Amino acid sequence: MRLEPELWDALMEICQREALDPGKLVRKIEQQGHAGGRTSAVRVYVLNYFRSATTEEGHAAAGHGTFQGWPEPETAAGFAEAALAFG
Repeated sequence: MRLEPELWDALMEICQREALDPGKLVRKIEQQGHAGGRTSAVRVYVLNYFRSATTEEGHAAAGHGTFQGWPEPETAAGFAEAALAFG
């Protein structure tokens, strides 16, 4: 299964939080029957896991919605640089 390093990190964090080894968690995810295959199912699961844990207070504390720290993109290249810099 190919995942980006950030998704592997997120998957491992879920495993720690849920006290499951990665193989067991992936099997549980597969049992849910996602149509896109294993990798897609894991990506969707990780996204949904963390989305379900979000709160408005958490968003405010993280500065979400304010784009604090983002440089002004004056060109398309500037925007690409900003996106890469802030992940």
